[in-house]
Amino acid sequence: MPVSRFRRHVFICVNRRPEGGKPSCGARGGKALLAGFVRAVAGDARLCHEVAVTGTQCLGPCFDGPTMVVYPEGAWYAGVTASDVDEIVREHLAGGNPVKRLSYEWDPDDAEG
Repeated sequence: MPVSRFRRHVFICVNRRPEGGKPSCGARGGKALLAGFVRAVAGDARLCHEVAVTGTQCLGPCFDGPTMVVYPEGAWYAGVTASDVDEIVREHLAGGNPVKRLSYEWDPDDAEG
């Protein structure tokens, strides 16, 4: 089985839906969040070789977005803003410690996330 060269992979929802329906992370700042992580990781000489950052479509918990997930830990974050990027990069991506105040816990009874 192939092994990734990346130590961590960040997926950030940038999905956008038409106005007036179910909320979407793209409309709540997902694209700015993605841009912030891309800049922060690319600007760090070590992390740029260890962390992949990918924009993705819907991750599920639309009502709590913008959402993102970091693998291999499977650490979910919700309600993240561009002002949280530096803290997540420093604490989690560089330091290995997920940011508890932004952590998202899935409700097993909630099919919508």
